[in-house]
Amino acid sequence: MVRHCGLLTCQEEPVPLKSISVTLSICEFVAGVSATLNYENEEKTPLEAFFVFPMDEDSAVYSFEALVDGKKIMAELQDKMKAHGNYENAISQGHQAFLLEEDKCSRDVFCCNVGNLHPGSKVALTLKYVQELPLEADGALRYVLPAILNPRYQLSGWPEDSCLNMKTPVVPLEDLPYTLSLVATISSQNGIQKIQCNCPLSPIEYVGDDRTSAQTSLADGHKFDRDVELLIYYSEVHTPSVAVEMGKPTMEPDCLMGDPCAMVSFYPNIPEAQPPITCGEFVFLMDRSGSMRGPVSKQDKSQLRIEAAKETLILLLKSLPVGCYFNVYGFGSCYEAFFKRSVKYSQRTMEEALRKLKVMNADLGGTEILTPLKNIYSGPSIPGHPLQLFVFTDGEVTDTFSVIKEVKNNSLRHRCFSFGIGEGASTSLIKGIARVSGGASEFITGKERMQSKALRALKHSLQPVVEDVGLNWDLPPGLSAKMLSPEQTVIFRGQRLIIYAQLTGMMPPTEATGEVCLKYTLQGKSFENKVTFSLQPKSDANLTIHRLAAKSFLQTKDMGFRETPANDKKDVLKVSIECGVISSHTAFIAINKDLNKPVQGPLVRRDIPRPILLGASAMMPRGGGLGTHRALGGYRSKRKCTSLTQTFPEMARAHSSTNTTNLETHHTVFGDNHLVQLVSLQKADGSWDLTEGLAMVLGMSLEDILTALPIQNGDSSGWATVLAVLWLHTNGKDMKCEWELLERKAVAWIHIHAGSVVNVLMRAAIAFLKSSVDPAIFIL
Repeated sequence: MVRHCGLLTCQEEPVPLKSISVTLSICEFVAGVSATLNYENEEKTPLEAFFVFPMDEDSAVYSFEALVDGKKIMAELQDKMKAHGNYENAISQGHQAFLLEEDKCSRDVFCCNVGNLHPGSKVALTLKYVQELPLEADGALRYVLPAILNPRYQLSGWPEDSCLNMKTPVVPLEDLPYTLSLVATISSQNGIQKIQCNCPLSPIEYVGDDRTSAQTSLADGHKFDRDVELLIYYSEVHTPSVAVEMGKPTMEPDCLMGDPCAMVSFYPNIPEAQPPITCGEFVFLMDRSGSMRGPVSKQDKSQLRIEAAKETLILLLKSLPVGCYFNVYGFGSCYEAFFKRSVKYSQRTMEEALRKLKVMNADLGGTEILTPLKNIYSGPSIPGHPLQLFVFTDGEVTDTFSVIKEVKNNSLRHRCFSFGIGEGASTSLIKGIARVSGGASEFITGKERMQSKALRALKHSLQPVVEDVGLNWDLPPGLSAKMLSPEQTVIFRGQRLIIYAQLTGMMPPTEATGEVCLKYTLQGKSFENKVTFSLQPKSDANLTIHRLAAKSFLQTKDMGFRETPANDKKDVLKVSIECGVISSHTAFIAINKDLNKPVQGPLVRRDIPRPILLGASAMMPRGGGLGTHRALGGYRSKRKCTSLTQTFPEMARAHSSTNTTNLETHHTVFGDNHLVQLVSLQKADGSWDLTEGLAMVLGMSLEDILTALPIQNGDSSGWATVLAVLWLHTNGKDMKCEWELLERKAVAWIHIHAGSVVNVLMRAAIAFLKSSVDPAIFIL
């Protein structure tokens, strides 16, 4: 089931949502968004309606207003409980009222109550927000307009006061009564190389020969069947910079909004360590809920999520260093572990994991991630092997803040790398657990491959930790910088670092400059990145940098409506209300007192329909309490883990045709995908044995391969490993990022076990396979 933007109510008749119009302005790596939703009450009775919509959790929502029959009503940000009381009082007195808040269960879902919408009345609701745009590995900046709001699995006994509990009628996509329009302006002083989108766009218009500005718009006909995603490529994205923004003149000095605010961006040039570290405890936590049977994206021939997950796990397991520890968990309504506790990585344990991986399916029902997390954290630490946790999920959980809190409580002993799979994955969950543990998050949508993003994260985790990270400011006398961002303890190679600071004291003359220096240590060597900047603050009516700074502060302190400690809640309320940026403890409230017509009887509630999407799962059943555990081939709990198709047989029928189509057009994990076949044959130490399976991948007979062995009575494993490495470079070069780690392990094995004859084997293999690959690939 998928919910979409709209005024939602709880009965049978819809409040027609006529249109949604979005204005997007992207300057460098910051997006400013204004979204307006236009509604009209065509019924004969006054209504109370509900607007439920997804939002990226990094968004700083700072403005909400209603235009009712031509009159603009600005909302005020208040303590959430106070705002709720004011809303109820206003409705009871016959006023018109509007309430906007974060959902209590997740930071990436927003709710809006519209009370006392009279017959014939038209209302336009406009919200404004700003957000940093994440940087992709290929240098693209990614903007996503969330359209898909997946259902969140409900735990037994979980509070009911979430907008996600509301039920809405479903209709085919072609019957949706509303449209979406989006106009985007993009600018960068370094020039724009290209703009890509997963949805049809109007022709992109570039301004000037240097292409420093561009305009485009979403083509007509978008029906909310996917999130709208823009990828922006600038000519240069790795230049460090500092922007200083003027404070609000009407605010008191020494408060965040009253003082100038600095936004610092660094792109540390961290060298790649050779060789990478070989220790660590690697735990892979994979979503096996029913929704993982759907495709990764809505595009034709998209791989099934569970199949992509299994391929990804094969690549991860084969890429692990010898001597580390590992385990694999699958979770749904209950959870399963391959081993009772993490085991040492060896040929035996790897083969056992692969046997269990072959039979792994998306058959564990709902999505309860908290219990397996607690089990993982309850285990003793392995001396010399820091925990690295990899979480893969489509993000459909309700207790988001509880999960984030659990990860945060264990942040000193591990890093978490999180992956959101498919449209509508919870940005609050995926980004939140990575942020509080010093890890990194990724989202897999459209044609993107889970495999490549997961292996890139593993490569990061195998790099030595950057230590002694510090930021030093060199400012004129009388001026100081107060950090607003959390202390940075982890920096990854290729990562952008954004830091906010409040500048307090006396601002110097216009020609004055300041300097900020990022210092860190890597493998005993000290590094510095410096940037000099003007101390003349620029004016911005929207106070963009101040809002983003407030959001950065709130993300470190605000752990949800129910989970935030009392001391932090006080700071959250102060900064949220002072800066006008919504939090889980505040809400926007607007009251139209000009409308003072007593309501006869209770307000009528209506629902706006949602569409049915291909592959959308049925609503998850309510769970039966805390998840239970069983280990594949190990010990089991008394409670049996029930699959979703057992609970809802109609789901099996609904998915059967989809599964067949995808399996016919895509390689299954151990099917005719030669790359996966080759990787699955590799041994834990990095070598290959000369087998019929390897011969089949190479497209030759085993007899011919043995005959071509250049050294009489030589080691066939050395020959097989050289051939396998050559095959990877010849036939899999487009996916090098997915097999690079396991290939390096293979080359290291070759030098150890066939060092004296490497050149002989290499030349013979190149001739035998008729390959044009550069022999330098065999250099360590």
